[in-house]
Amino acid sequence: MSSTFTLPLPAGSQTPLLTLTRPTPIVWQIELHNGVDNRLVKSLINDALKPALQIVEREWRKERAEGKAKKDKNAGTAALVIVGRLDQEKFFSNGFDYPSAVRDPAWFTATYDPLLLYLLTFPIPTVAAINGHCFAAAAILALACDYRVMTDGTKRHAWMCMNEVDFGAPWPVSIAAITRAKVSVVRKFALEGHRFTPPEALDAGLVDEIVAGGTQGVLKRAREIAHEKAPKAREGVWGVIKAELHRPLIELVRLGISTINVAGDESAAQVRLAKL
Repeated sequence: MSSTFTLPLPAGSQTPLLTLTRPTPIVWQIELHNGVDNRLVKSLINDALKPALQIVEREWRKERAEGKAKKDKNAGTAALVIVGRLDQEKFFSNGFDYPSAVRDPAWFTATYDPLLLYLLTFPIPTVAAINGHCFAAAAILALACDYRVMTDGTKRHAWMCMNEVDFGAPWPVSIAAITRAKVSVVRKFALEGHRFTPPEALDAGLVDEIVAGGTQGVLKRAREIAHEKAPKAREGVWGVIKAELHRPLIELVRLGISTINVAGDESAAQVRLAKL
């Protein structure tokens, strides 16, 4: 796949919800652009974000296998950046459209949880470029990524927050499990619904870095991190190790992981991706 391609998703839609690009030969980029505040609605997740992740994985595995066959020592070098819409500075994502989510009894089991678990075991490094407010389900999506870089808030205010306690929304198993695994300030994050400013989010370990420059500054640094970490995908064990590290979390949301080595991971992926 060319490093200059642009793919809006869902395919054929008059109003695409994201755009998948490849700004460099080793970095893929997913830009979320669902309306003003990037709500994580069912169509965005099932018809755009999951397919985008599958395209990236399929292309990476294909190119890695071809490179290995040619004895290319750099084969498999890759990473992924996920960013909010690039024409604004206000939102990474504002989370679920809560009314529609609660009307769907399979929202978590069939839509949201599989997305989280895909990210938790994704075979190449993932970087969340948090270029604005990052609320609720979007905060958990960012935590499911391997690295997080956030705007420093000097150009426009930005918060990272789990505010369900303030509007009466109970947490599902998946959100609670990821919080326990990845957040050290659980009481403040979960029970107080604190709005973490970028410096607070950095101090709390919710993000790895904060940067000036708004959306473009965040994206630039996220791509730099992606380039730095991309070589770690070469041997094919990045996702395999993550699957084992996150096994207790994965089992809590009742997803059986049978992958125990690179060969098993590759075989499982071939079966899954052949259905595309």
